[in-house]
Amino acid sequence: MTALDQTGKAAAPRFRLRPALLVPIAAVGFAALIGLGLIALIGVPVGDAIAAFIDGTVGSAYSIAASINRSIAFALVGFGFVLANRANLTNVGGEGQIAVGGIAATAVALDGHVSGLPLGLAFILPMLAGVVAGALWGAIAAIMKIKAGTNEVISTLLLSFIGVWLLYWCVQSPALLRKPMTSSATLPESLEIPEETKLPLLTGDYSFPLHIGLPIAIVIAVVIAVVLSKTILGLRLRAVGLNPVAANRAGISYARTVIFALAAAGGLGGLAGALMLLGEQYTLKDGFSSGYGFDGLVAGLLARGSVTGVIAAALLFGFMRSGGINMEMVAEVPTALVVVIQGLIVITLAGAALFIERWERK
Repeated sequence: MTALDQTGKAAAPRFRLRPALLVPIAAVGFAALIGLGLIALIGVPVGDAIAAFIDGTVGSAYSIAASINRSIAFALVGFGFVLANRANLTNVGGEGQIAVGGIAATAVALDGHVSGLPLGLAFILPMLAGVVAGALWGAIAAIMKIKAGTNEVISTLLLSFIGVWLLYWCVQSPALLRKPMTSSATLPESLEIPEETKLPLLTGDYSFPLHIGLPIAIVIAVVIAVVLSKTILGLRLRAVGLNPVAANRAGISYARTVIFALAAAGGLGGLAGALMLLGEQYTLKDGFSSGYGFDGLVAGLLARGSVTGVIAAALLFGFMRSGGINMEMVAEVPTALVVVIQGLIVITLAGAALFIERWERK
């Protein structure tokens, strides 16, 4: 019903402040100002730093494509976090899942029989290998939780360290994935994957290297949004997250749900690693994940269960990382300061999310 004023006439609708958009924007702006202040304190011209940041994010078609490609990896890890979190599970193992996904994709791509396959199977099979490897990595944590009661935060985190060191072993050992050593200067990395196994570009132009990982990520986002809000599977995940005992009594298998949730989250992390390897880097090397798993985790945390929130946070971090890299190279802003600025933005966004939550409760 329409509200009435004291004269009995329809009262004009009141303007209601909606902080869900304004507060995060203000938080990012506040963190950016602090970051600019820190840049000025170390003696780097602020104008040069801003120009380098803008050039690294949207200064060219290549910069835009590179930023979006980075955002895809963050988004996939964030989607996995949101999916698992619906069942009240916390997957913090994105870094290790990216690592094992990249290892599996590289191993399959370098197989001589794969590069000659038709119908896109040359890059599809390495992608699927990355998904399977990441899913198995996530399933390990799920089985440990079911059989031994191990907290998934601890198990997924420790599995990340194992995955990263497994990556290091693979690129250091000539018996595994390290390329043949022709001299002492040979870098510890794999051979470059064959051309046929590289992801097709949407434009076909390497000056704008946006690959097919983008439509894949969009489809995955839509599927996850529908699954969580419109399907029985989403309802089961919610039921297990709210009350595992009651869900089990209602016929919903707790064990199967936990395995599905963590394996699916791991598979998305593995896919992120495969896309990074097949679509951008083309050679496996130590540290190729570069903290992507933890940035994706933060994107999932800040999204508060929203798929669109994951996309927004992933795009923010993707463009921030590109701008930070260019600031370091062009304006000589130290890497540590770039990380501090990114951390400030994350902290202020997290604080903004808490403020919005309290506002909505009121």
